[in-house]
This record gives sequence, C-alpha cells and structure tokens, in this order.
Amino acid sequence: MSASPIQQCATIVLAAGKSSRLGTPKQLLDYQGKSLLELTVEKALATKLGPVVVVVGANGELVKNQLEQFPVTIVVNEAWEEGMASSIRAGINEVLGRWEETDGLMILVCDQPLLETTHLHQLLKVQHQVGASAVASSYQDRLGTPALFHFSLFEELKNLKGDAGARKILGNPELNIASVPFEDGAFDIDTKEDYERLLNIKKTEP
Repeated sequence: MSASPIQQCATIVLAAGKSSRLGTPKQLLDYQGKSLLELTVEKALATKLGPVVVVVGANGELVKNQLEQFPVTIVVNEAWEEGMASSIRAGINEVLGRWEETDGLMILVCDQPLLETTHLHQLLKVQHQVGASAVASSYQDRLGTPALFHFSLFEELKNLKGDAGARKILGNPELNIASVPFEDGAFDIDTKEDYERLLNIKKTEP
C-alpha cells in the first residue's frame, strides 16, 4: 500500500549522545571552521522543508551553546542514557505537540559530516515518487540515517526502545521502505581515528 506524499516535513537532529568511545563530545568537533552539530543544523535548515528540532542530552549546556544563532527548537532528553530511541521519542513528541499537521519526519545524526542538503531533498523526492512509508540512506549494505518517515510510522517511532534507533523499523520487510544511496554516510565519527581521517580528507581537497 502506497503512502500519501509528505507535505509538512519536520526534521529532528539527534545530538544527545555522550560520545563515550571518542572521549569528547562529537557534536562540538571542529570541521572546516564549524562544529559538526552546526554543520548538520545548517544542512537541515537549508532544506527549508519545515521546523528543525535538536534533541540534546549529555553535555547539554555545551551543546546548546552551539545553537544560539539558529532558528531551531531545542529539546532536552533527560533519558538520553537509554540510547537513541529516547531521543527520537523526545523529538517526535515535541514536533507533534507544536506542529500537529506534520505528516513527515526526517531524522539526522550529527556525526555524518559529509552530508549535503541535496541528499535530504532526494529522500523526499523518492517518497513522493514511490509512496514509501520510509526512505532511508543506504551505505555499506545497510539502511540508516538520514531517514525520512511518513506519519503512518509515527506510532512505531514513538514506541522505540534502546539504542538501536529506527533500525528495527527500516529492517521490517513488511513495510514499504525505499532507499537513496549515500556512500559518504558510512563515514561517521565514533573514535579519534575517525576524526583524524576526516581532517585528512579536508587537507587533501583542492
């Protein structure tokens, strides 16, 4: 069954994690003169699709300081230690409480520094073309973020638990899930070595 074309799309940026493997908040890492969080929020706002909600948790005040100049809504996830699902729940509850006409939800993380706004537009375009319940980014033979969800999946998003995020939904063979290739999505920042690789990419670009 095809889902209707998404018309009112909000974006949730997940920025509540502790970055325990990295040892420092990844949200604040500098890349090309801006923090990873700033870069992600700029890409989200540049889509002009609708409201942008940023969910913070660990290191909340430090992270919030990165957002003062942006027209975003900040949500504090007190249950951030549970994992990514708690931030998705906090974000979607805020969106539906403020913008009840929302019929689509884009979920971003802040450690995919090679993301471009054109990719986010492509997710929405594919949803309109094929009537998918969700459109995910594909890399390394899996589906992940950024991902776009139709309102028919909002209840499932609100019922997520643990640290797996929305992977359970995206892996459900009974749902109409489409994908858009995003090879650079595999480049995320979890360790110091990942960050060093990112900085080396910056140095080798013309």
